[in-house]
Amino acid sequence: MPALFIGHGSPMNTLEENQYTRTWEALGQRLPRPKAILSISAHWFIGSTVVTAMPDPRTIHDFYGFPQALFDYDYPASGAPELASRVAELIKPDWIGQDKDQWGLDHGTWSVLAHMFPEADIPVVQLSINAMKPFDYHLRLGRKLAPLRDEGVLILGSGNVVHNLRLVQWGKSDFGEDWAREFDQAVIDQMAADPAHLGQVLSHPALARALPTPDHFLPLAYVAGVAAEGEGKAEAFLQSYTMGSLSMTCFSVGNIVN
Repeated sequence: MPALFIGHGSPMNTLEENQYTRTWEALGQRLPRPKAILSISAHWFIGSTVVTAMPDPRTIHDFYGFPQALFDYDYPASGAPELASRVAELIKPDWIGQDKDQWGLDHGTWSVLAHMFPEADIPVVQLSINAMKPFDYHLRLGRKLAPLRDEGVLILGSGNVVHNLRLVQWGKSDFGEDWAREFDQAVIDQMAADPAHLGQVLSHPALARALPTPDHFLPLAYVAGVAAEGEGKAEAFLQSYTMGSLSMTCFSVGNIVN
């Protein structure tokens, strides 16, 4: 099973048809059908490592100021408690909590899956991003989770390589500042050459502007870890920018063409 990182951008992509959502829709049609999906979303950034373990995760609307239609959107995928247990087994001796009644699926997950798998008929589990851990911890967990690919599980990281909402330029939908493009390209080059050392990009001179907070970048560390255990590379299959300070770049590990 391939593994993916998707630059998800605005939650409004759930409802819109644009170059990104068309790419996600086509991707869902090309992929082998997963038995389940393990999503690492930028929007579950908390102080511990936790996996959703409930049979019926709720759709979380973790935003404000958007049209009512977005708050009305529901993605009724089932959970997969057995996958949650498998995740816990794989990452031992690292500890992981089993969340049976708190979180669910946030828009980092469902805004993408709404187009990839619109029928919501594939079980979905979310893994939190532990904000207390260093970068290498997340890369290492990605390595540990790599065997799930051989078990038919789609590993999906969802965030943005460049994500600075303070510098957003409204109305410039297809624009990326030079510094955003330079950081994004450095990440693309590193993922293609040596994802095991993705942390090297954290010394890039544009880092502070590209990632004032790490939450949207860390899902890529998991996919880099998966790549390091497998093909040793990840390909950028979409490279794009919006509003100056957001990258919508997406990566794949493994063949997504056939």
